[in-house]
Amino acid sequence: HETTITRSIGSDGTEDSDSSAEREQTNSSESDGNIPKRQRLTRASTRLSQSSQDLKRAADHDESPPLTPTGNAPSSESELDISSPNASHDESTAKDQANRDSDKDLSHRPKRRRCHETYNFNMKCPTPGCNSLGHLTGKHERHFAVSGCPLYHNLSADECKTPTLKQSRYKEQVSEMRKGRNSGLQKEQKEKHMEHRQTHSNTREPLLENITSEYDLELFRKAQARASEDLEKLRIQGQITEGSNMIKTILFGRYELDTWYHSPYPEEYARLGRLYVCEFCLKYMKSQTILRRHMAKCVWKHPPGDEVYRKGGISVFEVDGKKNKIYCQNLCLLAKLFLDHKTLYYDVEPFLFYVMTEADNTGCHLVGYFSKEKNSFLNYNVSCILTMPQYMRQGFGKMLIDFSYLLSKVEEKVGSPERPLSDLGLISYRSYWKEVLLRYMCNFQGKEISIKEISQETAVNPVDIVSTLQSLQMLKYWKGKHLVLKRQDLIDEWKAKEIKRGHSNKTIDPSSLKWTPPKGT
Repeated sequence: HETTITRSIGSDGTEDSDSSAEREQTNSSESDGNIPKRQRLTRASTRLSQSSQDLKRAADHDESPPLTPTGNAPSSESELDISSPNASHDESTAKDQANRDSDKDLSHRPKRRRCHETYNFNMKCPTPGCNSLGHLTGKHERHFAVSGCPLYHNLSADECKTPTLKQSRYKEQVSEMRKGRNSGLQKEQKEKHMEHRQTHSNTREPLLENITSEYDLELFRKAQARASEDLEKLRIQGQITEGSNMIKTILFGRYELDTWYHSPYPEEYARLGRLYVCEFCLKYMKSQTILRRHMAKCVWKHPPGDEVYRKGGISVFEVDGKKNKIYCQNLCLLAKLFLDHKTLYYDVEPFLFYVMTEADNTGCHLVGYFSKEKNSFLNYNVSCILTMPQYMRQGFGKMLIDFSYLLSKVEEKVGSPERPLSDLGLISYRSYWKEVLLRYMCNFQGKEISIKEISQETAVNPVDIVSTLQSLQMLKYWKGKHLVLKRQDLIDEWKAKEIKRGHSNKTIDPSSLKWTPPKGT
Protein backbone atom coordinates (compact mmCIF):
# COMPACT_ATOMS: atom_id res chain seq x y z
CA HIS A 1 0.00 0.00 0.00
CA GLU A 2 1.66 3.23 -1.22
CA THR A 3 1.21 6.19 1.13
CA THR A 4 1.89 9.94 0.99
CA ILE A 5 3.62 11.95 3.71
CA THR A 6 1.98 15.31 4.46
CA ARG A 7 2.99 18.13 6.74
CA SER A 8 0.81 19.78 9.34
CA ILE A 9 -0.25 23.27 8.26
CA GLY A 10 -1.13 25.87 10.91
CA SER A 11 -4.03 28.26 10.67
CA ASP A 12 -1.72 31.02 9.49
CA GLY A 13 -0.46 29.02 6.50
CA THR A 14 2.98 28.06 7.97
CA GLU A 15 4.27 24.51 8.19
CA ASP A 16 4.57 22.68 11.50
CA SER A 17 7.95 22.98 13.17
CA ASP A 18 8.12 19.22 13.88
CA SER A 19 7.95 18.37 10.20
CA SER A 20 10.69 20.85 9.26
CA ALA A 21 12.85 19.59 12.10
CA GLU A 22 12.32 16.07 10.82
CA ARG A 23 13.68 16.96 7.37
CA GLU A 24 16.73 18.63 8.89
CA GLN A 25 17.41 15.57 11.07
CA THR A 26 16.92 13.24 8.11
CA ASN A 27 19.38 15.19 5.98
CA SER A 28 21.98 15.20 8.75
CA SER A 29 21.44 11.51 9.45
CA GLU A 30 22.14 10.58 5.84
CA SER A 31 25.67 11.91 6.23
CA ASP A 32 26.19 9.91 9.43
CA GLY A 33 26.75 6.21 8.70
CA ASN A 34 26.67 5.05 12.34
CA ILE A 35 22.89 5.47 12.76
CA PRO A 36 20.82 2.57 11.36
CA LYS A 37 18.17 3.31 8.70
CA ARG A 38 15.47 1.47 10.67
CA GLN A 39 16.00 3.82 13.65
CA ARG A 40 15.71 6.88 11.45
CA LEU A 41 12.44 5.68 9.96
CA THR A 42 11.09 4.83 13.41
CA ARG A 43 11.69 8.38 14.65
CA ALA A 44 10.12 9.82 11.51
CA SER A 45 7.11 7.56 11.95
CA THR A 46 6.65 8.76 15.53
CA ARG A 47 6.67 12.42 14.54
CA LEU A 48 4.32 11.87 11.62
CA SER A 49 1.97 9.97 13.92
CA GLN A 50 1.86 12.99 16.25
CA SER A 51 1.21 15.28 13.28
CA SER A 52 -1.64 13.09 12.06
CA GLN A 53 -3.20 13.09 15.52
CA ASP A 54 -3.07 16.90 15.55
CA LEU A 55 -4.78 17.01 12.19
CA LYS A 56 -7.47 14.63 13.35
CA ARG A 57 -8.13 16.72 16.47
CA ALA A 58 -8.45 19.83 14.28
CA ALA A 59 -10.84 17.97 12.02
CA ASP A 60 -13.01 17.07 15.03
CA HIS A 61 -13.34 20.74 15.96
CA ASP A 62 -13.79 21.97 12.42
CA GLU A 63 -16.17 20.33 9.95
CA SER A 64 -14.15 21.54 6.95
CA PRO A 65 -11.47 19.13 5.72
CA PRO A 66 -7.80 19.90 6.50
CA LEU A 67 -5.78 21.63 3.83
CA THR A 68 -2.79 20.16 2.02
CA PRO A 69 0.38 22.23 1.47
CA THR A 70 -1.07 23.49 -1.84
CA GLY A 71 -4.14 24.82 -0.06
CA ASN A 72 -6.57 22.15 -1.33
CA ALA A 73 -8.52 19.57 0.63
CA PRO A 74 -7.31 15.97 0.34
CA SER A 75 -9.05 13.95 -2.31
CA SER A 76 -9.18 10.71 -0.29
CA GLU A 77 -8.61 9.40 3.20
CA SER A 78 -5.48 7.53 2.11
CA GLU A 79 -3.59 10.80 1.80
CA LEU A 80 -3.40 11.02 5.58
CA ASP A 81 -2.01 7.54 6.11
CA ILE A 82 1.24 7.10 8.02
CA SER A 83 4.20 5.37 6.39
CA SER A 84 5.28 2.02 7.74
CA PRO A 85 8.57 1.76 9.63
CA ASN A 86 9.54 -1.13 7.29
CA ALA A 87 9.52 1.12 4.16
CA SER A 88 12.56 1.03 1.99
CA HIS A 89 15.23 3.72 1.62
CA ASP A 90 14.03 4.51 -1.95
CA GLU A 91 10.56 5.26 -0.70
CA SER A 92 11.88 7.71 1.92
CA THR A 93 13.97 9.48 -0.73
CA ALA A 94 10.90 9.87 -2.94
CA LYS A 95 8.96 11.23 0.03
CA ASP A 96 11.67 13.81 0.77
CA GLN A 97 11.58 14.94 -2.85
CA ALA A 98 7.81 15.29 -2.63
CA ASN A 99 8.23 17.43 0.49
CA ARG A 100 10.67 19.74 -1.31
CA ASP A 101 8.26 20.15 -4.23
CA SER A 102 5.43 20.98 -1.85
CA ASP A 103 7.65 23.65 -0.24
CA LYS A 104 8.06 25.31 -3.62
CA ASP A 105 4.31 25.23 -4.20
CA LEU A 106 3.74 26.84 -0.81
CA SER A 107 6.28 29.61 -1.43
CA HIS A 108 4.52 30.60 -4.66
CA ARG A 109 1.08 30.44 -3.11
CA PRO A 110 -0.64 33.86 -3.55
CA LYS A 111 -1.96 35.72 -0.55
CA ARG A 112 -5.69 35.87 -0.17
CA ARG A 113 -7.27 39.26 -0.73
CA ARG A 114 -10.02 39.91 1.72
CA CYS A 115 -11.28 43.13 0.10
CA HIS A 116 -11.00 45.02 -3.15
CA GLU A 117 -7.87 47.14 -2.81
CA THR A 118 -9.43 50.23 -4.47
CA TYR A 119 -12.20 50.59 -1.92
CA ASN A 120 -11.84 53.19 0.80
CA PHE A 121 -13.74 51.75 3.72
CA ASN A 122 -13.55 55.00 5.66
CA MET A 123 -16.25 56.26 3.31
CA LYS A 124 -19.86 55.37 4.03
CA CYS A 125 -23.16 55.86 2.27
CA PRO A 126 -25.00 58.86 3.78
CA THR A 127 -28.36 57.05 3.67
CA PRO A 128 -29.42 56.14 7.25
CA GLY A 129 -29.41 52.39 7.85
CA CYS A 130 -27.41 51.56 4.73
CA ASN A 131 -24.28 49.38 5.00
CA SER A 132 -22.84 50.62 1.65
CA LEU A 133 -23.17 47.15 0.08
CA GLY A 134 -24.44 46.73 -3.48
CA HIS A 135 -24.96 49.30 -6.21
CA LEU A 136 -27.96 50.55 -8.14
CA THR A 137 -26.42 49.42 -11.44
CA GLY A 138 -25.70 45.95 -10.09
CA LYS A 139 -22.15 46.16 -11.44
CA HIS A 140 -20.33 47.13 -8.23
CA GLU A 141 -20.01 45.53 -4.81
CA ARG A 142 -20.17 48.77 -2.81
CA HIS A 143 -21.42 52.35 -3.11
CA PHE A 144 -20.66 55.54 -1.24
CA ALA A 145 -23.20 58.03 -2.63
CA VAL A 146 -26.97 58.40 -2.57
CA SER A 147 -27.10 58.18 -6.36
CA GLY A 148 -25.95 54.54 -6.26
CA CYS A 149 -27.71 53.48 -3.05
CA PRO A 150 -30.28 50.66 -3.54
CA LEU A 151 -31.90 51.39 -0.16
CA TYR A 152 -32.48 55.02 -1.13
CA HIS A 153 -34.28 53.83 -4.29
CA ASN A 154 -36.38 51.38 -2.24
CA LEU A 155 -34.54 48.35 -3.59
CA SER A 156 -32.22 45.69 -2.23
CA ALA A 157 -28.74 44.84 -3.46
CA ASP A 158 -29.97 41.51 -4.88
CA GLU A 159 -32.82 43.18 -6.76
CA CYS A 160 -30.32 45.51 -8.44
CA LYS A 161 -28.17 42.59 -9.61
CA THR A 162 -31.09 40.74 -11.21
CA PRO A 163 -33.38 42.98 -13.34
CA THR A 164 -37.10 42.73 -12.74
CA LEU A 165 -39.50 41.29 -15.29
CA LYS A 166 -40.71 44.79 -16.16
CA GLN A 167 -37.15 45.98 -16.79
CA SER A 168 -36.40 42.97 -18.97
CA ARG A 169 -39.52 43.53 -21.06
CA TYR A 170 -38.71 47.22 -21.46
CA LYS A 171 -35.15 46.38 -22.55
CA GLU A 172 -36.46 43.97 -25.16
CA GLN A 173 -38.95 46.56 -26.37
CA VAL A 174 -36.21 49.20 -26.76
CA SER A 175 -33.98 46.76 -28.60
CA GLU A 176 -36.84 45.99 -30.97
CA MET A 177 -37.41 49.70 -31.62
CA ARG A 178 -33.74 50.30 -32.33
CA LYS A 179 -33.60 47.54 -34.91
CA GLY A 180 -35.15 49.95 -37.36
CA ARG A 181 -32.15 52.29 -37.08
CA ASN A 182 -30.87 53.29 -40.50
CA SER A 183 -27.44 52.01 -41.44
CA GLY A 184 -26.46 55.36 -42.98
CA LEU A 185 -27.62 58.41 -44.90
CA GLN A 186 -28.51 58.18 -48.53
CA LYS A 187 -26.77 60.39 -51.06
CA GLU A 188 -29.70 62.79 -51.29
CA GLN A 189 -29.94 63.03 -47.50
CA LYS A 190 -26.21 63.76 -47.20
CA GLU A 191 -26.52 66.57 -49.73
CA LYS A 192 -29.48 67.97 -47.81
CA HIS A 193 -27.51 67.90 -44.54
CA MET A 194 -24.46 69.56 -46.13
CA GLU A 195 -26.62 72.27 -47.72
CA HIS A 196 -28.28 73.01 -44.38
CA ARG A 197 -24.90 73.25 -42.65
CA GLN A 198 -23.47 75.58 -45.31
CA THR A 199 -26.56 77.80 -45.25
CA HIS A 200 -26.95 78.21 -41.50
CA SER A 201 -23.50 77.30 -40.16
CA ASN A 202 -23.62 77.36 -36.32
CA THR A 203 -26.77 79.50 -36.10
CA ARG A 204 -29.07 76.47 -36.45
CA GLU A 205 -29.13 72.97 -35.05
CA PRO A 206 -27.93 70.29 -37.52
CA LEU A 207 -30.57 68.10 -39.12
CA LEU A 208 -31.05 65.03 -36.92
CA GLU A 209 -33.51 62.99 -38.98
CA ASN A 210 -32.34 59.61 -40.31
CA ILE A 211 -29.17 59.77 -38.19
CA THR A 212 -30.51 57.46 -35.46
CA SER A 213 -33.70 55.60 -34.64
CA GLU A 214 -36.97 57.42 -34.12
CA TYR A 215 -37.02 56.20 -30.53
CA ASP A 216 -33.61 57.75 -29.70
CA LEU A 217 -34.50 60.98 -31.50
CA GLU A 218 -37.71 61.27 -29.49
CA LEU A 219 -35.78 60.73 -26.24
CA PHE A 220 -33.34 63.46 -27.24
CA ARG A 221 -36.16 65.92 -28.03
CA LYS A 222 -37.82 65.24 -24.69
CA ALA A 223 -34.53 65.84 -22.85
CA GLN A 224 -34.02 69.11 -24.76
CA ALA A 225 -37.51 70.32 -23.86
CA ARG A 226 -37.12 69.41 -20.20
CA ALA A 227 -33.74 71.15 -19.93
CA SER A 228 -35.04 74.32 -21.58
CA GLU A 229 -38.05 74.35 -19.25
CA ASP A 230 -35.80 74.09 -16.17
CA LEU A 231 -33.60 76.90 -17.47
CA GLU A 232 -36.63 79.12 -18.05
CA LYS A 233 -37.79 78.57 -14.48
CA LEU A 234 -34.39 79.52 -13.12
CA ARG A 235 -34.23 82.57 -15.38
CA ILE A 236 -37.68 83.76 -14.25
CA GLN A 237 -36.61 83.37 -10.61
CA GLY A 238 -33.54 85.50 -11.37
CA GLN A 239 -31.07 82.80 -10.38
CA ILE A 240 -29.31 82.85 -13.74
CA THR A 241 -28.93 85.21 -16.68
CA GLU A 242 -28.22 84.37 -20.29
CA GLY A 243 -24.94 82.51 -20.51
CA SER A 244 -24.08 82.98 -16.85
CA ASN A 245 -21.74 80.75 -14.87
CA MET A 246 -20.27 79.20 -17.97
CA ILE A 247 -16.63 80.08 -17.31
CA LYS A 248 -16.04 78.79 -13.79
CA THR A 249 -12.31 79.37 -13.41
CA ILE A 250 -9.42 80.99 -15.25
CA LEU A 251 -5.75 80.10 -15.10
CA PHE A 252 -3.92 83.44 -14.88
CA GLY A 253 -0.18 83.28 -14.34
CA ARG A 254 0.50 81.19 -11.26
CA TYR A 255 -3.06 81.67 -9.96
CA GLU A 256 -6.27 79.80 -10.61
CA LEU A 257 -9.13 82.27 -10.07
CA ASP A 258 -12.81 81.53 -9.54
CA THR A 259 -14.98 83.86 -11.60
CA TRP A 260 -17.86 85.87 -10.14
CA TYR A 261 -19.93 87.01 -13.12
CA HIS A 262 -20.57 86.22 -16.77
CA SER A 263 -18.31 87.72 -19.41
CA PRO A 264 -19.18 87.75 -23.14
CA TYR A 265 -16.25 85.70 -24.36
CA PRO A 266 -16.83 83.93 -27.71
CA GLU A 267 -19.13 80.94 -27.30
CA GLU A 268 -16.48 78.39 -28.25
CA TYR A 269 -14.40 79.63 -25.29
CA ALA A 270 -17.23 80.38 -22.85
CA ARG A 271 -18.66 76.87 -22.93
CA LEU A 272 -15.36 75.29 -21.86
CA GLY A 273 -15.85 76.17 -18.21
CA ARG A 274 -12.15 76.90 -17.73
CA LEU A 275 -10.11 79.52 -19.57
CA TYR A 276 -6.34 79.93 -19.87
CA VAL A 277 -5.15 83.55 -20.07
CA CYS A 278 -1.66 84.92 -20.71
CA GLU A 279 -0.95 87.32 -17.85
CA PHE A 280 1.11 89.68 -20.04
CA CYS A 281 -0.75 90.04 -23.37
CA LEU A 282 -4.13 88.82 -21.93
CA LYS A 283 -4.76 86.49 -24.86
CA TYR A 284 -7.24 83.75 -23.91
CA MET A 285 -6.81 80.11 -24.90
CA LYS A 286 -8.63 76.79 -24.66
CA SER A 287 -6.07 74.49 -23.06
CA GLN A 288 -2.94 74.50 -20.95
CA THR A 289 -0.93 73.03 -23.80
CA ILE A 290 -1.78 76.00 -26.01
CA LEU A 291 -0.97 78.37 -23.16
CA ARG A 292 2.39 76.69 -22.56
CA ARG A 293 3.32 76.98 -26.24
CA HIS A 294 2.16 80.60 -26.29
CA MET A 295 4.21 81.52 -23.22
CA ALA A 296 7.30 80.01 -24.83
CA LYS A 297 7.10 82.49 -27.69
CA CYS A 298 5.25 85.47 -26.13
CA VAL A 299 7.61 88.48 -26.12
CA TRP A 300 5.42 90.67 -23.88
CA LYS A 301 6.60 91.18 -20.31
CA HIS A 302 4.59 94.31 -19.49
CA PRO A 303 1.46 96.07 -20.80
CA PRO A 304 1.76 98.10 -24.02
CA GLY A 305 1.83 101.87 -23.84
CA ASP A 306 3.86 104.38 -21.82
CA GLU A 307 5.07 103.82 -18.28
CA VAL A 308 3.95 106.99 -16.50
CA TYR A 309 4.68 105.98 -12.89
CA ARG A 310 7.26 103.83 -11.13
CA LYS A 311 8.22 103.50 -7.51
CA GLY A 312 9.90 100.34 -6.29
CA GLY A 313 8.25 97.38 -7.97
CA ILE A 314 4.98 99.22 -8.65
CA SER A 315 4.46 100.68 -12.13
CA VAL A 316 1.51 102.23 -13.97
CA PHE A 317 1.22 102.07 -17.77
CA GLU A 318 -1.00 104.37 -19.84
CA VAL A 319 -2.58 102.34 -22.65
CA ASP A 320 -4.54 104.05 -25.42
CA GLY A 321 -7.62 102.09 -26.46
CA LYS A 322 -7.24 103.28 -30.04
CA LYS A 323 -3.58 102.25 -30.41
CA ASN A 324 -3.83 98.94 -28.53
CA LYS A 325 -7.37 97.86 -29.23
CA ILE A 326 -6.99 94.08 -28.84
CA TYR A 327 -5.20 94.35 -25.51
CA CYS A 328 -7.83 96.73 -24.10
CA GLN A 329 -10.69 94.53 -25.31
CA ASN A 330 -9.12 91.49 -23.65
CA LEU A 331 -8.64 93.54 -20.49
CA CYS A 332 -12.34 94.49 -20.45
CA LEU A 333 -13.44 90.88 -20.99
CA LEU A 334 -11.21 89.79 -18.13
CA ALA A 335 -12.54 92.53 -15.84
CA LYS A 336 -16.16 91.59 -16.55
CA LEU A 337 -15.57 88.22 -14.88
CA PHE A 338 -15.26 90.12 -11.57
CA LEU A 339 -17.54 93.15 -12.15
CA ASP A 340 -21.33 93.11 -12.22
CA HIS A 341 -22.21 96.49 -13.76
CA LYS A 342 -19.59 96.69 -16.48
CA THR A 343 -21.01 97.21 -19.99
CA LEU A 344 -17.94 98.27 -22.00
CA TYR A 345 -16.31 95.40 -23.87
CA TYR A 346 -15.37 96.21 -27.46
CA ASP A 347 -15.77 99.97 -27.96
CA VAL A 348 -12.50 100.87 -26.26
CA GLU A 349 -11.18 103.60 -28.61
CA PRO A 350 -12.56 106.62 -26.62
CA PHE A 351 -10.85 105.47 -23.41
CA LEU A 352 -7.45 105.51 -21.76
CA PHE A 353 -6.48 102.57 -19.57
CA TYR A 354 -4.12 102.94 -16.63
CA VAL A 355 -2.75 99.50 -15.79
CA MET A 356 -0.95 98.94 -12.48
CA THR A 357 1.63 96.16 -12.31
CA GLU A 358 4.00 94.60 -9.80
CA ALA A 359 7.41 93.66 -11.21
CA ASP A 360 9.67 90.72 -10.44
CA ASN A 361 12.34 88.83 -12.37
CA THR A 362 9.74 87.25 -14.71
CA GLY A 363 7.95 90.46 -15.75
CA CYS A 364 5.29 92.97 -14.73
CA HIS A 365 2.25 91.19 -13.32
CA LEU A 366 -1.22 92.71 -13.61
CA VAL A 367 -2.46 94.08 -10.27
CA GLY A 368 -5.43 96.16 -11.41
CA TYR A 369 -6.48 98.96 -13.69
CA PHE A 370 -8.88 101.81 -14.18
CA SER A 371 -10.16 103.40 -17.36
CA LYS A 372 -11.24 106.97 -18.05
CA GLU A 373 -12.76 108.77 -21.00
CA LYS A 374 -10.48 110.94 -23.09
CA ASN A 375 -13.15 113.65 -23.13
CA SER A 376 -15.61 113.44 -20.25
CA PHE A 377 -18.23 116.20 -20.11
CA LEU A 378 -19.13 115.27 -16.50
CA ASN A 379 -15.47 115.26 -15.38
CA TYR A 380 -15.47 111.57 -14.53
CA ASN A 381 -11.92 110.57 -13.69
CA VAL A 382 -12.76 106.83 -13.56
CA SER A 383 -15.09 104.88 -15.81
CA CYS A 384 -14.22 101.41 -14.59
CA ILE A 385 -11.86 100.24 -11.87
CA LEU A 386 -10.76 96.75 -10.85
CA THR A 387 -8.26 95.10 -8.54
CA MET A 388 -7.48 91.50 -9.43
CA PRO A 389 -8.80 89.06 -6.80
CA GLN A 390 -5.33 87.78 -5.85
CA TYR A 391 -4.28 91.37 -4.93
CA MET A 392 -7.41 92.40 -3.04
CA ARG A 393 -7.26 93.56 0.61
CA GLN A 394 -3.63 94.59 0.23
CA GLY A 395 -4.05 98.34 -0.36
CA PHE A 396 -3.79 98.26 -4.16
CA GLY A 397 -7.39 99.40 -4.68
CA LYS A 398 -6.78 102.54 -2.65
CA MET A 399 -3.60 103.15 -4.65
CA LEU A 400 -5.55 103.02 -7.91
CA ILE A 401 -8.12 105.49 -6.57
CA ASP A 402 -5.40 107.80 -5.26
CA PHE A 403 -3.63 107.67 -8.63
CA SER A 404 -6.82 108.65 -10.46
CA TYR A 405 -7.21 111.73 -8.23
CA LEU A 406 -3.52 112.54 -8.70
CA LEU A 407 -4.13 112.73 -12.45
CA SER A 408 -7.11 115.03 -11.79
CA LYS A 409 -4.89 117.31 -9.72
CA VAL A 410 -2.34 117.51 -12.54
CA GLU A 411 -5.16 118.33 -14.96
CA GLU A 412 -6.41 120.92 -12.42
CA LYS A 413 -9.86 119.38 -12.43
CA VAL A 414 -12.27 117.99 -9.86
CA GLY A 415 -13.02 114.34 -10.49
CA SER A 416 -15.53 111.70 -9.52
CA PRO A 417 -16.06 108.04 -10.44
CA GLU A 418 -18.71 107.11 -12.95
CA ARG A 419 -21.88 105.59 -11.49
CA PRO A 420 -23.12 103.03 -10.67
CA LEU A 421 -20.30 101.70 -8.52
CA SER A 422 -20.00 98.02 -7.70
CA ASP A 423 -20.38 96.90 -4.08
CA LEU A 424 -16.64 96.54 -3.54
CA GLY A 425 -15.98 99.76 -5.47
CA LEU A 426 -18.37 101.74 -3.28
CA ILE A 427 -16.72 100.42 -0.11
CA SER A 428 -13.26 101.32 -1.43
CA TYR A 429 -14.27 104.85 -2.46
CA ARG A 430 -16.02 105.60 0.82
CA SER A 431 -12.94 104.44 2.72
CA TYR A 432 -10.71 106.64 0.54
CA TRP A 433 -12.92 109.73 0.88
CA LYS A 434 -13.06 109.27 4.66
CA GLU A 435 -9.27 109.05 4.88
CA VAL A 436 -8.78 112.14 2.68
CA LEU A 437 -11.22 114.24 4.74
CA LEU A 438 -9.78 113.17 8.11
CA ARG A 439 -6.22 113.91 6.89
CA TYR A 440 -7.38 117.35 5.72
CA MET A 441 -9.13 118.04 9.04
CA CYS A 442 -6.07 116.94 10.99
CA ASN A 443 -3.78 119.33 9.10
CA PHE A 444 -6.30 122.22 8.94
CA GLN A 445 -5.42 125.07 11.32
CA GLY A 446 -8.01 127.74 10.36
CA LYS A 447 -11.31 128.59 12.03
CA GLU A 448 -13.63 128.47 9.03
CA ILE A 449 -13.64 125.65 6.53
CA SER A 450 -15.18 125.55 3.08
CA ILE A 451 -16.26 122.49 1.11
CA LYS A 452 -15.12 124.26 -2.04
CA GLU A 453 -11.61 124.64 -0.62
CA ILE A 454 -11.54 120.96 0.36
CA SER A 455 -12.63 120.04 -3.17
CA GLN A 456 -9.97 122.20 -4.84
CA GLU A 457 -7.18 120.85 -2.67
CA THR A 458 -8.15 117.15 -2.81
CA ALA A 459 -9.73 117.08 -6.33
CA VAL A 460 -12.73 115.28 -4.82
CA ASN A 461 -16.17 116.26 -6.11
CA PRO A 462 -18.16 118.39 -3.58
CA VAL A 463 -21.09 115.95 -3.80
CA ASP A 464 -18.83 113.12 -2.64
CA ILE A 465 -17.43 115.31 0.15
CA VAL A 466 -20.90 116.15 1.46
CA SER A 467 -22.08 112.54 1.38
CA THR A 468 -18.93 111.44 3.28
CA LEU A 469 -19.33 114.19 5.90
CA GLN A 470 -22.94 113.14 6.42
CA SER A 471 -21.97 109.48 6.87
CA LEU A 472 -19.35 110.58 9.47
CA GLN A 473 -21.92 112.83 11.20
CA MET A 474 -19.66 115.84 10.71
CA LEU A 475 -22.21 117.97 8.82
CA LYS A 476 -24.96 119.70 10.83
CA TYR A 477 -27.69 122.18 9.93
CA TRP A 478 -28.01 124.97 12.55
CA LYS A 479 -29.86 128.32 12.30
CA GLY A 480 -30.23 128.14 8.54
CA LYS A 481 -26.57 127.27 7.92
CA HIS A 482 -24.62 124.08 7.33
CA LEU A 483 -21.76 123.63 9.74
CA VAL A 484 -18.81 121.25 9.45
CA LEU A 485 -17.91 119.73 12.80
CA LYS A 486 -14.35 118.75 13.56
CA ARG A 487 -14.77 115.48 15.44
CA GLN A 488 -11.55 114.94 17.34
CA ASP A 489 -12.43 111.34 18.27
CA LEU A 490 -12.52 110.28 14.61
CA ILE A 491 -9.27 112.14 13.91
CA ASP A 492 -7.53 110.46 16.87
CA GLU A 493 -8.79 107.07 15.71
CA TRP A 494 -7.44 107.71 12.21
CA LYS A 495 -4.07 108.80 13.65
CA ALA A 496 -3.83 105.61 15.70
CA LYS A 497 -4.47 103.51 12.58
CA GLU A 498 -1.82 105.43 10.65
CA ILE A 499 0.75 104.86 13.41
CA LYS A 500 -0.14 101.17 13.60
CA ARG A 501 0.10 100.84 9.83
CA GLY A 502 3.54 102.44 9.86
CA HIS A 503 5.48 103.32 6.76
CA SER A 504 3.87 101.45 3.91
CA ASN A 505 4.90 101.27 0.28
CA LYS A 506 1.21 101.05 -0.71
CA THR A 507 0.99 104.82 -1.25
CA ILE A 508 1.28 106.95 -4.36
CA ASP A 509 4.27 109.30 -4.50
CA PRO A 510 3.42 112.35 -6.68
CA SER A 511 7.12 112.94 -7.40
CA SER A 512 7.33 109.56 -9.19
CA LEU A 513 4.68 110.55 -11.76
CA LYS A 514 6.02 111.40 -15.21
CA TRP A 515 2.91 112.37 -17.09
CA THR A 516 1.36 115.26 -18.97
CA PRO A 517 -2.35 115.44 -19.80
CA PRO A 518 -3.17 114.20 -23.31
CA LYS A 519 -4.06 116.87 -25.84
CA GLY A 520 -7.71 117.75 -26.16
CA THR A 521 -8.57 116.87 -22.54
